Amino acid sequence: MRHSKGILSSAIIASVLLVTGGAQPARAMDVRIAKEYGISYLPLTLMEKQNLLVTRGKEQGVQITPHWLSFTGGASMNEALISNNLDIASGGVAPMLVITDRTRDNLGVRGLACMNSMPLYLNTTNPAVHSLKDFTDKDRIALPAVKVSIQAIILDMAAAKEFGPKNFSKLDSLTVSMSHPDGYSALLNGTAGITAHFTSAPFMYQELQNTKVHQVLDSFKVLGGPHTFNCLWSTKSFVNANPKVVTAFQMALNDAETFIQQHPAQAAKIYLSTQKKATLSQAEVQKMIQDPENKWTIQPQRVLQFSSFMKQIGLIKNAPASIGDLFFAETPPITGN
Repeated sequence: MRHSKGILSSAIIASVLLVTGGAQPARAMDVRIAKEYGISYLPLTLMEKQNLLVTRGKEQGVQITPHWLSFTGGASMNEALISNNLDIASGGVAPMLVITDRTRDNLGVRGLACMNSMPLYLNTTNPAVHSLKDFTDKDRIALPAVKVSIQAIILDMAAAKEFGPKNFSKLDSLTVSMSHPDGYSALLNGTAGITAHFTSAPFMYQELQNTKVHQVLDSFKVLGGPHTFNCLWSTKSFVNANPKVVTAFQMALNDAETFIQQHPAQAAKIYLSTQKKATLSQAEVQKMIQDPENKWTIQPQRVLQFSSFMKQIGLIKNAPASIGDLFFAETPPITGN
């Protein structure tokens, strides 16, 4: 009888495994992901609104619950990452290079991937300013974060060319930390003494639609060609402890990038649905998405050029010898520069 019960129990277990496919319950995982403002974060917006990370997580056997947190700049994200209040940060190249350098012997922060290559414009309402030499002590330049944002670094790179390497920080005293929306508003309304704004899409394009605004600087010209704008990065402990989550995240990011390229009209519609007060039409957003100067790619461009300059001015101590030194090996091959 005992033998018969054993056979019966085995049969029941076998039938359950047959029905369920032997699947184990998906591991539950909360993932805190940061994003900023602007169309350059469209890949993350699509990941959120289309549940791409949740879907890819299930394929990896992980029940991912994403928590999308809004930040105004890379510096505050890095603080959250260091204090373990964030799992994946996103932002300009400069904040990523700063945190990877400062944590190389402890947290081991590295890049996960890039999101795009896009130009950044320095716009002004001051009719007397047509080059960096025209700025005076009466001007104030809004940008996401003084000294450490990608805009701040590009401004220093441009100043080094204009005034000489030793004078790279000549315009730093004129800069003011502001989120992209606040900088946009301050420039057009003439508040807080802001006469210029170093920003990204869509804000830079919208500003230039105003007849009192003109462009002073294009970041592509400063670096000699297209460059990466936004990247994603995380800590060594998070990546090592959650390889399936990282894989799911990378796959979801690729899904979002592909969707943008293949369905720009739908991507524009989704972007506008996230804006509390839409000031652009779907056609205008789609035009930005499809603009040849805006490239949606995970591969880095001229990132090492940023790191070389940042080492020269003392912002970082160690410049990565190669892109492989800057990104986790767990991600798909990064073949850019």
